[in-house]
This record gives sequence, C-alpha cells and structure tokens, in this order.
Amino acid sequence: MSDATYAGAVIMEVNGRDIEIVSIKPQTMTGRKPVRTMNRNGRVNGYCDGVTEHKLSITAAIPLDDRAVHWDKITKAKITIYPINQEDKRTSYLDCFTVDTGEQYQSEGEAVIDIEMVALHKITE
Repeated sequence: MSDATYAGAVIMEVNGRDIEIVSIKPQTMTGRKPVRTMNRNGRVNGYCDGVTEHKLSITAAIPLDDRAVHWDKITKAKITIYPINQEDKRTSYLDCFTVDTGEQYQSEGEAVIDIEMVALHKITE
C-alpha cells in the first residue's frame, strides 16, 4: 500500500470570486548563494542567505460569465491547494500577483490561460 498523498482541487480567489485552476507548478527559490573566496582549495567556502521567493506557473480555465477577469491586473490573489483526504492540511499562497500571461485555445476542450505569478507568503493551514 502506498503512503502517497494527492492534491485535490486548486482554487484561486480574486476579489471574492473563485476561479478553477487546471494545473499549478509552484517553485520556491531560497535565495541562498555560494560564497566564492580565494582559498588554496579552489572551491566554494560556504553560502549566504537571501530572500525566499515563491514562483507559481498556473493554468486557469477562462470563465464565460459576464464578469470579465483582467488577468494582467491580478494582485492580492489567494491560491489554495486542497488535499483529497480531510486529514491533510491545505497549502495556500497569499498576496499573489501576475508577472506574465499567455492565452491558449484548442479546438477540443476549454480555453485556458497560462499565468506566471509570484506569491509573497506560503502557509500551511
């Protein structure tokens, strides 16, 4: 039996409106950098801490209702990844803002938009 856990629904909340996320690829960059010094070993001596950054590559389904979403102007959004089973905690990315957008249309299926975002906070609820 496998102990793997799976993610359930992924929802983005923008101005009180829920938008379904088709796929998400979170990436956390620690900001650590190697410290290169002149030493006789000719290798890195250590590292220095930096600023942590959370990048999100998401694909969202474009809703067809009358309230248009301005994808380029999204700020202070919340993206929550809900687990399938209720015992696990959900992961939320807070204060997300759009960096880059690109639309994609297919003959079959739904119209989707690819969005690159940055989140200021990552919490486990």
